[in-house]
Parts: sequence; C-alpha cells; structure tokens
Amino acid sequence: MNRIKAALQHPLVWPVLTLVLLILLDLSQNAHFLAITVLDGHWFGAPVDILNRAAPLVLVSLGMTLVIATRGIDISVGAVVAIAGAAAASILADDPSRVGEALAAALAVGVLAGMWNGVLVAFVGMQPIIATLILMVAGRGVAQLLTGGQIIPIGAPGYLIVGGGYLARIPCSVWVAIGAIAATALLMNRTALGMFIRAIGINPVATKLVGLRSSAIVFGVYTFSGLTAAIAGILISSNVRSADGNNAGLLLELDAILAVTLGGTSLLGGRFSLAGTVLGALIIQTLTYTTYSIGVPPEATLVVKAAVVLVVSVIQSATARTVIMRQLKRAFPYALKKPLAEAVK
Repeated sequence: MNRIKAALQHPLVWPVLTLVLLILLDLSQNAHFLAITVLDGHWFGAPVDILNRAAPLVLVSLGMTLVIATRGIDISVGAVVAIAGAAAASILADDPSRVGEALAAALAVGVLAGMWNGVLVAFVGMQPIIATLILMVAGRGVAQLLTGGQIIPIGAPGYLIVGGGYLARIPCSVWVAIGAIAATALLMNRTALGMFIRAIGINPVATKLVGLRSSAIVFGVYTFSGLTAAIAGILISSNVRSADGNNAGLLLELDAILAVTLGGTSLLGGRFSLAGTVLGALIIQTLTYTTYSIGVPPEATLVVKAAVVLVVSVIQSATARTVIMRQLKRAFPYALKKPLAEAVK
C-alpha cells in the first residue's frame, strides 16, 4: 500500500495516465495508430507526426515553465513566434542564400523581446501579465509590419530543413526540441540556477534579503522565454514554408500555459517540472490529434480540449481527489477498504 500511495503522489503520474488514456482511445479508433513506416528513408506515422507538431509547443513551454516558476507569466510568446518567423522571412525574401543571417535575426528578435519583458518586470516592477500583454499586442503589429500584412513564402532549402527536414529518420524539429530539453534540464539540475528560481518563486522578498540577485535572474528567465519562442517561430515558419504575421503562434501562449500546469508546475511559483511540461505539451498535441481522429468538428475542438484540461486539472487537485474518494467510499463501503482509500489520498 505504501508503494501505491507513493506512486499516486508522484507529480508525473496523472500526466502519464492522461497521455496513456489518450493513446488507448486513439488505438480503439485506429489499430495502427502506433505503427511507424519508413518512406524515402524517413519515419512516418501518427507518433512521429505528434512529436513533430508538438516540438514548437515544447520549446515555448520550456521558457514558460521557468517564467511561471518565478511567479510570472508570459503571454507574449505567440507574438514573438510571429516576429521571429517574419524577421527570417523578410531577409530570405531578398536573398534565399542568407540562411545564417535569417536564423540569427530570428533568434535576436526573440532575445530582444524577452529582454524587453525582463526589464519591465524585473527592473521597472510592472506586473508580468501587463508587461507581456504590451508585447503581445504590439508584437503582433510588428510582425504584420515586417510582412506587410501578407503571407511571405519561404523557399530557401537551408532554412526549410530546420523545421521540415529529417536527421537519422527523425524530423529535425524533434531533435531541436530534444536538444533544448536537455540543455534546460542540465542548466536547472546541474547548476544552482534551478534552486535560485525555486527560491524566488517561493519567497521573492527573502531572496533579496539574503543577497540573491533576483532581478537579474528574473530578467534572464524572461530572456530565455523569448529565445525559446524565437526557436519555435523558426520551426513553425520552416515547417509551413511561410511567415504569417497575423496567424503564426496565435493562442500558442495559452497552450503553453496549459502544458505547464498539466505537467504539475505551480502557478504560485516555486515548484516546476520540466519533464511534466514536456508531458503536458504531448498531451495537448495528442488531444488535438484525437479530436480530429474521432470525428469531432473543428469548431468544437477547443471546447473538447478545455473540457479534458479541466478534468485533468481537477484530478490533480489533492482536495478534489479527497472529495472523490470520500464519495466513492460512501457509495462502495466494502469495496474500498481504509488502507486503499488512504493510499489514493
């Protein structure tokens, strides 16, 4: 019973169970859901497609995780995605061979956007949601100015391979996401930075009193969020072979926040899980695939997604689980013995 109790209390158990249930639902609709075939030396199949399309969300969610861990929020990441793609496309439109400059420009605008948010939050003292709301609105306008309000096609082969190419049979975007996950995990777990971020989220006043440069760390966290959003913008624009200042990254910030919360990161700060965030992103992308595969109308997809997220979030709540177990114990007094009920709490 102690093992059951420990397993149910693990922060990743509910995201894992949710993902498994979605996969089982897909398998019930399509027995070949997990099948992977090789075509032209590349892997193809639903799992590969889900991983490929989840890569930009994973990247944005990594930055969002660290921002939320410091009691912040960044709702401008969708606009930064659009700006990064527009900046790269603007350069490539003049000369398709300037791939290096296009990539550097996209990353630079992402870093600058993150630094702008960091200055407003860490040094000016503006509320995070207001500071990032400013860039969310203005950034979308900047992206449209860069594209002239049009969709700019991208035809540079060197750029298209980043989000649409393959390496060792696996989409390059998946490798980019894996690299970002590994680098972030090493930075958070092998250095003191992860502990500092948790400390700021738990008690920002105390961290200042002990001499920790919390403002610099918060500034760096928002800069990192801008960088991950810019990389996601590169992948998206490369994958769709165009830059759309109006629709690129639209509502991506909401999916990122959902992925972070589904993964067990506390919106109150101080507790975060990178592994949980990755699972949350995979849940959202798998859920999107599932809604289409079972025949849910496109206009109802967001409603279904919101309902599933609500159910998972309620299940993750310790208070909700206690209430549910109490009701189950009353309904089935002999089936649920005390040790089992205590283990599930």
